[in-house]
Amino acid sequence: MDTVQKLTSGFSLDLGPLKEPLGFIRVLEWVFTIFAFATTGGYSGKTHFTVTCSGAEAKDVQSVFGYPFRLSANPYEIPSCNGSTPSKTFLQGDFSSSAEFFVCVGVFGFLYCTATLILYLGYQNIYRQTTRGPIIDLVVTAAFAFLWLVSSSAWAQGLTDVKWATNPDHLVESCQDVCKPGASPSMGRLNASVIFGFLNLILWAGNCWFIYKETPFHKDPNPPATMEEGGAPGP
Repeated sequence: MDTVQKLTSGFSLDLGPLKEPLGFIRVLEWVFTIFAFATTGGYSGKTHFTVTCSGAEAKDVQSVFGYPFRLSANPYEIPSCNGSTPSKTFLQGDFSSSAEFFVCVGVFGFLYCTATLILYLGYQNIYRQTTRGPIIDLVVTAAFAFLWLVSSSAWAQGLTDVKWATNPDHLVESCQDVCKPGASPSMGRLNASVIFGFLNLILWAGNCWFIYKETPFHKDPNPPATMEEGGAPGP
């Protein structure tokens, strides 16, 4: 209870840091981080092709897939032209590791942005009066910049594999005589997620410089004495 009271009493809302690069870039990181994991985690698409047997109408075959892109768990049935039971087939590939890693970095980045914005806007005096806060902020921000590089690169490759595995031209290779590919799945949302990932890399890496300026590594810990502090200047 005492801790809560101390935190409440020390809180003082000041929107001034939003006008500085340190706070403004953090807000951009907060926004683009949401876009990055939301465009990936909420995706759902479908791929389809048609099966045309001689003397029969074309039948549409669809397979729905989505996050976390464990495609081998998405079945679809190919009608048989000889009247037998339709054969159940599965999409090939499991690309959940890169997708989930990307979303995980985005979620934790969002939480960290939220926490630091509260610190910047409500406890700015505490943040700048101590050297520990800016140093920890710099280390964590640099770590997130590295994670955005790794996760965005991995997800970009994973998305390329997802596109290949769900391409109707690839799916009809096993029944080219009677199968005709349909339209490719819409991947615009996933393409945007990769772009947001690399934008986050630029933002987090660039913000390291402005956080570095708040640390004692950039500031002179022993500023020269002024007339008032050090007496009259020498000859």
